Amino acid sequence: MTQEEIKRHRVESVLKEIIPEALSSLDDPEINSLSVTEVVCSKGRSDARVYIDTAFVNSEDEEYILRKLNAVSRYVQNHCKQSEGWFRAPNMVFEFDHQADKINKIEALFKKIESEMKVKDEE
Repeated sequence: MTQEEIKRHRVESVLKEIIPEALSSLDDPEINSLSVTEVVCSKGRSDARVYIDTAFVNSEDEEYILRKLNAVSRYVQNHCKQSEGWFRAPNMVFEFDHQADKINKIEALFKKIESEMKVKDEE
């Protein structure tokens, strides 16, 4: 792992801790309870994709919440700069993390296949 990758991973882990703190300081109840599942920075650490957990969000409200998050992204960026003493913080793009849903569907398929295999073996 190169020195640049180590710095990028360090920034990602710091942002993963600071962004929920910044969101919780807002007065909007739809935003301040969101949790961050992952932060992925670009190679130069100038941009960051922030993945939000979909556990407490309806699929109908996702677009609305994303618009709100994009509206407060500068506030979050400034909060990160001030709390860490950075000269600049990455520009943030918020997305919902649907990876857990995909994993649950795949696991359900495997369980279904396993149960069908057991029934087939018993015959």
